[in-house]
Amino acid sequence: MREEALPCGVNPSVEASLEGYSIEVMPRTAQNIEEFRSLLPKGTRVYIAHIEGTPIKDMVATTRRIATEGYPVMPHFPARFIKDAATLKNWIAMYQGEAGVEQALLLAGGLSKPKGAFHSSMQLMETGLFDRAGFRRLHVAGHPEGNRDIDPDGSMKNINDALRWKQKFSESSDAEMALVTQFCFEAGPVIAWADNLKKAGINLPIHVGIAGPARLQTLIKFAVACGVGPSLKVLQKRATDVSKLLRPYEPTEVIRDIAEHKMICPGSNITNVHFFPLGGIKANATWAIKNGGESTRPANQS
Repeated sequence: MREEALPCGVNPSVEASLEGYSIEVMPRTAQNIEEFRSLLPKGTRVYIAHIEGTPIKDMVATTRRIATEGYPVMPHFPARFIKDAATLKNWIAMYQGEAGVEQALLLAGGLSKPKGAFHSSMQLMETGLFDRAGFRRLHVAGHPEGNRDIDPDGSMKNINDALRWKQKFSESSDAEMALVTQFCFEAGPVIAWADNLKKAGINLPIHVGIAGPARLQTLIKFAVACGVGPSLKVLQKRATDVSKLLRPYEPTEVIRDIAEHKMICPGSNITNVHFFPLGGIKANATWAIKNGGESTRPANQS
C-alpha cells in the first residue's frame, strides 16, 4: 500500500484513525506533565497503568488529577496484585469516591504468582463488584500474537477460551466491553486475529495497541520484555538499516494499514487506536497532533 499524503504531510487514513484515540500513562510519567489539556484533545480516554510496586494511593491520586482536568479515566485493575474481594471493593470505592471512576481495564497483571485470591480478569468480573458499582465500561486484554504466560505451548487455546467467556459475560453485563491489545508493529497479525474472532462469534470492539514514537532501542527493549510476538521482526529489520536506526520510530505505517483495512472492510471489529507512549507522553501527543488534524487538537486550544 502506497501512502498518498495530503499537502500538509498528513495521511488521511491515519488522520481518520486517530479520532477518539486513547493513551496510557503511569503515575511516575504523569507527574512530568504540567497540564494534560495542553497535549490531549477533549474527551481522550486516559488509562492509568498499575505497575507492580505502585501504591494504590498514587494510582488514585493520578486518576483524580487527570479526571479533574476533564478526561475520562480508566485505571488498571491487575488481578494478581489484588489480595481479596475486600481489597478489590476498597479500590473501587477509592477510585469512585475520589475520582468518579466509571471505567476500568481488567487484566491478569503479569505476575507469575498471584499475591492473593485472583489470577485472572474473569475472576474479577465474577465478583459482580463492578456491575454493582455501576461501571459503565469494562475493557479486557487482547493478545493478537499470543501470550506464552497464558498458552505456554504457543497456541491460542486458553486465550480463545477466555475470550469466548468474556463475550458471553458482555451479553449479560450492563457495562460496555471492549478488547485492548498489546502493542504491535505490524498490521497483518492484528487484522487476521480480529477477522478470526469475528468468525468465531466474538464481536467485542477491538482497540488496537500501538507503540508511540520512540527510539528504536527503547521499543525493542519494551517489546522483548512484554513478549511481543512475530511483529517484533519489523523492528529487528529496521535495526539493520543504519539510516533508519538513527531516526525515531513512528507508528504511521501500522496505523495507515489498519485504517485502509477498515475502509475496505467497514464491518471490521477494529474500532480505535490505543497508544502506549513508550517514547514519552509529550512525544506521543505531539505526534498525534501533527498527524491527526482537528480531532487531536489539545483541549486548551479548542
